[in-house]
Amino acid sequence: MTLHTLSSLRVLEFSHAVLGPACGLVLADLGAEVIRIEPLDGDPTRKLKGFGTGYYPFFNRNKKSLAIDIKSESGREVIFKLLESTDVLIENFAPGTMDRLGFGYEALASRYPTLVYCSLKGFLPGPYSSRLALDEVVQFMSGIAYMTGPIGQPLRAGASVIDIMTGTYGAIAVLAALRERDVTGKGQLVKSALFETAAFLMGHHMAYAAVTKEPVPPMPARVSAWAIYRTFNTCENELVFIGVTSDKQWVRFCESFEMHDLLADERLATNNGRIDQREWLIPDLIQRISKYSKADVLKRCELADLPFSPIAKPEDLFTDEQLIQGHSLLETILPNGDTTQLPRLPLLLDDEGSQLEINPPEIGKHSKEILAEIGIDQATIEKLIQDHIVAA
Repeated sequence: MTLHTLSSLRVLEFSHAVLGPACGLVLADLGAEVIRIEPLDGDPTRKLKGFGTGYYPFFNRNKKSLAIDIKSESGREVIFKLLESTDVLIENFAPGTMDRLGFGYEALASRYPTLVYCSLKGFLPGPYSSRLALDEVVQFMSGIAYMTGPIGQPLRAGASVIDIMTGTYGAIAVLAALRERDVTGKGQLVKSALFETAAFLMGHHMAYAAVTKEPVPPMPARVSAWAIYRTFNTCENELVFIGVTSDKQWVRFCESFEMHDLLADERLATNNGRIDQREWLIPDLIQRISKYSKADVLKRCELADLPFSPIAKPEDLFTDEQLIQGHSLLETILPNGDTTQLPRLPLLLDDEGSQLEINPPEIGKHSKEILAEIGIDQATIEKLIQDHIVAA
């Protein structure tokens, strides 16, 4: 069964890279018809190398591709006609771009009063609103990079978390605006932005600073609330994370690793007591656990019902039993024709998850279909293609 929660909605996505496509992906995976508006030679994201190699294949499933010259008068007329049956427009171009193209909110609002227009930018209104921004830029601006790396070595997170979360918040704003439209019959402009998203993710650290009146230490330098909450080396020199977050877990931890002497030590009976003894306790535990193999450590932690994890790499997720048996990976055909498995939306509705109905499309794969749906006759479609207004 496939989620068709938003199947009545048509979404036009004017986007590139991660931010806009992430917003469209959420709506597409929930069943909306999402149409990517691409230039005739395709979104440049398709050709990215390096860290961007996976952007297009992951963020553009379940979408249709309309390749069209939106700077031409004929192309603009096609978009205006398509907007007549469109519920949502998503854009994440540089500030002012959509206005110059004639598709800014002010230009469309009166003509399409029910349209929900989602504008995703680097910054919400304020002194920085005209600046360009990137995921990495706002990770440094917001303190996320500072919190992630060791003192003096700020480090961005290992995924495009701000792009993806801002796109997700944009989708939430779209759904809220659609719910309001159900009541008022009117669309509206909704916005989300990278910097404000990054600041929101820092909210609990800001609260820490407000409560303690002290500088917030980066994660590698933090003092954990739990005495045992760290990685340990195994006998193969592989790392495993183990957390002991309650006194009952401490008992099970000691029993599982046969540390009866530590279990009998009254100084270690409570978490606070273990924190007081951490100077000698942690080196002692490091030495003890280093005698076990990784497999043995993982097995003992699981039997003891402890929070634990091996240190995984991205490619390990392809064979993760939870993802496989939970049907959380979707078989996807990549643009080069290879087949792989990629994560679906991390949610279930009545125990049903999102599925893949459209693989990341080729440039203009759905152009003819979309134009026919809005009433453009076959002869006109062929002329648009011959005149290089549309690619199909």
